Amino acid sequence: MIDDYIKSIKKMASYKKQIVHIEVIKPQEACFGELEKPLPESIQNFLLNRNIRLYSHQAEAINKARQGKNVVIVTPTASGKTLAFNIPVLEALTQDKKATALYLYPTKALTNDQLKVLREMEKETGIKANSNVYDGDTPAHQRSSIRENSKIILSNPYGLHQYLPWHYKWRTFLQNLKFIIIDEAHKYRGIFGSNVAMLIRRLLRICNYYGSDPQIILSSATIANPEEHATKLTGKEFEIISTDGAPRGKKLFIFWNPPFIDYTNTIRRSTHQETKDLLTLNILNNLQTLCFTTSRQMAELITRWTREDFYKKSPKLANSVTAYRAGYLPQERREIENRLKNKNLVGVVSTNALELGIDIGSLDSVIISGYPGTVISTWQQAGRAGRTNADSLVSLIAFQNPLDQYFMKHPKDFFGRPHEQAIIDLHNRYISLAHIMCASCELPITENDRKYFPELFTESLEALTQQNLVRKTPRGWVYSGTARPVEVVNLESISDKTITVTCNGSLLETLALTKAYEEVHEGAVLLHQGETYISEQLNLDTLTAKVRKEDVNYYTEALKTVDVAIKKTNQEKENAISVGVGELAITEFYHEYILKTYDEVVDRKPLNLPPLTFSTIGIWFRIPDEIKNEIEEERLDFEGGIHAVEHAMIAMAPIYAMCDRWDIGGLSTSFHSDTGHATIFIYDGFEGGIGISEVLYDKIKELWEKTLNLIESCECEDGCPSCIYSPKCGNENKPLDKKAASIILKKLLKINSESHS
Repeated sequence: MIDDYIKSIKKMASYKKQIVHIEVIKPQEACFGELEKPLPESIQNFLLNRNIRLYSHQAEAINKARQGKNVVIVTPTASGKTLAFNIPVLEALTQDKKATALYLYPTKALTNDQLKVLREMEKETGIKANSNVYDGDTPAHQRSSIRENSKIILSNPYGLHQYLPWHYKWRTFLQNLKFIIIDEAHKYRGIFGSNVAMLIRRLLRICNYYGSDPQIILSSATIANPEEHATKLTGKEFEIISTDGAPRGKKLFIFWNPPFIDYTNTIRRSTHQETKDLLTLNILNNLQTLCFTTSRQMAELITRWTREDFYKKSPKLANSVTAYRAGYLPQERREIENRLKNKNLVGVVSTNALELGIDIGSLDSVIISGYPGTVISTWQQAGRAGRTNADSLVSLIAFQNPLDQYFMKHPKDFFGRPHEQAIIDLHNRYISLAHIMCASCELPITENDRKYFPELFTESLEALTQQNLVRKTPRGWVYSGTARPVEVVNLESISDKTITVTCNGSLLETLALTKAYEEVHEGAVLLHQGETYISEQLNLDTLTAKVRKEDVNYYTEALKTVDVAIKKTNQEKENAISVGVGELAITEFYHEYILKTYDEVVDRKPLNLPPLTFSTIGIWFRIPDEIKNEIEEERLDFEGGIHAVEHAMIAMAPIYAMCDRWDIGGLSTSFHSDTGHATIFIYDGFEGGIGISEVLYDKIKELWEKTLNLIESCECEDGCPSCIYSPKCGNENKPLDKKAASIILKKLLKINSESHS
């Protein structure tokens, strides 16, 4: 069916050779495993009644867990990881009536989905775990009963962060805690992961206080460093299980490049329009399709455009397509998940919110609109199609940006590429400071606690003491501030500022401050559930935004310029090319916003917002005067050259660091006062840094080589979105000089190799 569908696409009048590569992923037979000793009769009967044989990785995980080891299971989506950790937990409950287990999920949607799975197992095994979700949505009158009576509690890091100061209310549960289950552990990376790593240490410290030492089981998508990641996340040693024994059907993975629409072969048709057309075509051919987009805004817009298409072609189908993203109310999300599972919806356009293991049944097709930024996310999204033995289709539709176009030209590089490393930074002083402050409010901090916070323990306590946030007592350091620490410390970012968005006095959604600068500044178009809202006011004193519902056919983008100052150099490679990594002070000026219809700018308006400032980690390298002189002698634009190198390097950085290009900032200047030379900066776009720049510092030569390859292999004459244009450039991609960029990179590599020879 899928093969025939691909053939029919190629015969359509609108087909302009968009399919540039088809990768056939062969089906896999199941590989089963054996347990070292029999399961309790109730669990064995559950497996027999459901006709379940354990796959090899499930059996291995259960065997290791029964030996008392911490385990991390690293296998693809839909391989049955949930059963592999539920069985040891339920077995422990049959052996010890007081035993408890804590399950942590990165999203509420996944938590609620997994509760259903556990309750079914309880019902069929007769094991009384009284499983319950305990999070911000749990009614106050039920909380005490859940803490006292539930053997399995499911929550999320945000909830756990709030509950730890009240640990004495959880005393019975924590005293008997046998297992901590951390699902979708690969999501805990970057700022979020670094915060969660400190949160887990706070939890283990409190467990130790109550005399428990729980085993930890992690499940994760495939990453390059599962053992290191698990250890950084928890501070514990782990056994790794990575050989997948689950069966799968044949999958066709196609790379789809929008066609050129100009004679010079520099401008391609809008990726968003190609996505909408392919989604419509899939649905008309009876393929239930999940379409992933790279932003909340595009999830809403593609849904809107697809519905408009169906109103003309097949009105009945218009209401069976919807958007899905964070920011929706819980009941909205539950309804969409259930409608998708029972086939009531034929198309859902989602952000990566549906990338995780929520059970939405088996889908025929997945469309990935724009490379998600990491190989891990791409495969996680692709894994949503063909969750049974049936054939399935995955389509990656490229943006006209350097990384997407690089993979369109080098598909084997994508399919042969190892999964990225998950980055957790335990040396971020902002994060350490925040969580040691929280810990001091939970229990007095003593010298023994250094084992939980070894990296910046003394430095953090000294800084907190100087700020009068902790004081030393005979029992240890205790919190002495006025605000509740957990209210001040945000796991998602290092800024504690969140903007509340209202419409006609009712709560619509919440946004981080940086998102608010982009999405609800005065005049901005905010998209929610496929509807458009105009922002009337962003009040930074009250941290609120007011919007009104209005149907408009355009969307907005805020533009910014950046100023960078070097605060501290951590390391420097002083060869012929000076490369540094260290602490930078970043100031962002939001000066203008543009109004766009599809990809066309229809208007521009000034913005007047106070600058945002933060400290982060970045790399920088000086461009030797000899390179600058050579560029100018050839009558090329030196500023345009270094600007182009900066853009292209940022575009290729996700190949080495597990990040999105939007996580990285940059600046190129023909003279910088801190270096005394022409300099290119690339930095982590978050307060304190998240470990990206350190990876790029170590891989700088490889990054220069990949960037040069990208620029030289692009067919365009003077630069285009496939090589040196950036979708987030505050200077609207001016000036840029492709030839100068190529010469600069060649000279950097030549000088670098000569200095090493």
